[in-house]
Amino acid sequence: MTDHTKIAMTPRERFMQLAQEQMSEFERRETEFRKKERKEREAALHLPFPVDELH
Repeated sequence: MTDHTKIAMTPRERFMQLAQEQMSEFERRETEFRKKERKEREAALHLPFPVDELH
């Protein structure tokens, strides 16, 4: 009975939902990439401590 009470999404709402999901996924991948790149630079520079502890 509660299945029929949900209002259908408009095409714009569906588009915005998909855009938000894609942006969230992109941001997650970008964050992971930056972490990996930071660790690689840290290893290449032979830093004795994590860069995160500098701030």
